[in-house]
Amino acid sequence: MSSQITFLNDLLWGSVLIYLLIGVGIYFTYRLSFIQFRHFGHMFKVMKNSRKSDSAGISSFQALCTSLAARVGTGNMAGVAVALTLGGPGAIFWMWLIAMLGMATAFAESALAQLYKTRDDDGNYRGGPAYYMEKGLGMRWMGVMFSVFLIIAFGLVFNSVQANSISQAALVAFGWSPIYVGIGLVIMTGVIIFGGLRTIARTAEILVPAMALCYLLLALYIMAINIEKLPDIIMMIFRSAFGLEEAASGALGYTIAQGMINGLKRGLFSNEAGMGSAPNAAASATPYPPHPASQGYVQMLGVFMDTMVICSSTVAIILMSGEYVPHSEVTGIELTQRALSSQVGDWGSVFIAVAIFFFAFTSLIANYSYAETNLIFLEHNHKIGLNIFRVVVLFMVMFGALADLPTVWAMADVSMGMMALINLVAIVLLSGTVVKLATDYNKQLSLGKVPTFDRNDYPELHAQLEEGIWDKQKS
Repeated sequence: MSSQITFLNDLLWGSVLIYLLIGVGIYFTYRLSFIQFRHFGHMFKVMKNSRKSDSAGISSFQALCTSLAARVGTGNMAGVAVALTLGGPGAIFWMWLIAMLGMATAFAESALAQLYKTRDDDGNYRGGPAYYMEKGLGMRWMGVMFSVFLIIAFGLVFNSVQANSISQAALVAFGWSPIYVGIGLVIMTGVIIFGGLRTIARTAEILVPAMALCYLLLALYIMAINIEKLPDIIMMIFRSAFGLEEAASGALGYTIAQGMINGLKRGLFSNEAGMGSAPNAAASATPYPPHPASQGYVQMLGVFMDTMVICSSTVAIILMSGEYVPHSEVTGIELTQRALSSQVGDWGSVFIAVAIFFFAFTSLIANYSYAETNLIFLEHNHKIGLNIFRVVVLFMVMFGALADLPTVWAMADVSMGMMALINLVAIVLLSGTVVKLATDYNKQLSLGKVPTFDRNDYPELHAQLEEGIWDKQKS
């Protein structure tokens, strides 16, 4: 089994997805006229009215927090450390690059998710890649494939990854047995996921901003006391990315390739741009301005916050500590804990254990919400089926708490790669619709109007859109 997983990983990440992710990011950056740079400030303006919602949807702020809950997890702490150890400091450059390009990809997938959203049997908004594959492309089979991979990835494998990081952090910081940590996680996760989508959104809305702010403030403090090291660290990242540190050795090409592969893998795992995960949260929102493109801006901000802010905080903590050793056996969350402890004392390891708990725990519940949406797409909306699935999810949480880290990461890479592959093909096929939405939104914005979607302006989409959702958006 391990050899088959390794083969799939090498195939997906050694060639196919590396080029596809960068290519699609460049494609949408160009097609949307560099929207992530031109309208950088507008992302924050959209958040001013992001607390509005209605009986069918959660608020844009809750959708952002839910997507950040899924994004901000082990990828930001353990994943960054793994990328540094395996790919060198140059991997961080590639993480940044895929984030900047991925912001345009995130706009595309989230705007489409909003456009093609539906209502479930309880009247709540649901949507995501599976839904726009079925409605926008007329390819339900493609949506079914995506849903199956997402359920495996987010409902099962990724939750094992998050549980693994929590148990390892607790073991290092407190010496707690993974089996007891796993039992505690199962109980806490069960209470929330059995409460439904709105309980998950409310939990994320409270926990995500608080934990992100605390982590950012600590990273800024470490940067402040080591400010003289900052220029050298930035230069090291860029020199390593292009092999300038190894120019005299015969391993130049290999070094660059390792940095690129590990940076892109860990970058995508962290910010999820193009993977097709965050659109499931974006579709659940009642957007303001009332236009599908507004959720594109919200989720662009999510990618920026995840990688450029939170992942970069971990980079600063590790590289300024002096604990980083290339190809060391100390990696993952243990490296991050050691790095922080060397700067602030023994309580740093405890802080990381607490932070990774909140980061990874909110990821657990957000990941489950994505899987539930796709289970509903597969027409398994009956309560018994959902409850059985919830029990299986809890079993995987327990498995992750006790599993071996390399095996879990490898399984996560394969399932994530298959999801991304299908989703990237779909959003490129629907790119014409994405451009129309962005053009319409920005035309109204330039005229001083509140951008509002009017389905009558899109007669070609009438048969594809859910009745009763966009009908009364414009008087």
